[in-house]
Amino acid sequence: MDFSRYFRNPKESVSLQPGEVLFRQGDPGDSMFAVIEGELDVLVDDVVVDHIAAGRIFGEVALVEHSPRTATMVASSPCVIAKVDQRQFMFMVHETPTFALDVMKELIERLRHSRGG
Repeated sequence: MDFSRYFRNPKESVSLQPGEVLFRQGDPGDSMFAVIEGELDVLVDDVVVDHIAAGRIFGEVALVEHSPRTATMVASSPCVIAKVDQRQFMFMVHETPTFALDVMKELIERLRHSRGG
């Protein structure tokens, strides 16, 4: 799923260099992110389990269920990442219902991937 169309002009962005940590597993979560440029590694218990490239989102579970981060995110290349807080997320869902459907599709795809099917 490519989320680039939703984040052409991000309200807030973060730049990371290779090896920089965006957040750690267990940290409180109050925002989701969309990769504008670059790639990040997803680590669970210090093991790389996935890679998130430009156009993809992550961290949305923290907004939906207000839970701690389930993984550590580390830049594997220079990155520019859009940061979306709860208020902006709700605005996007309200103003662009397809955004909510695309987020659900992304979650389903991750679930399938994690179960090997």
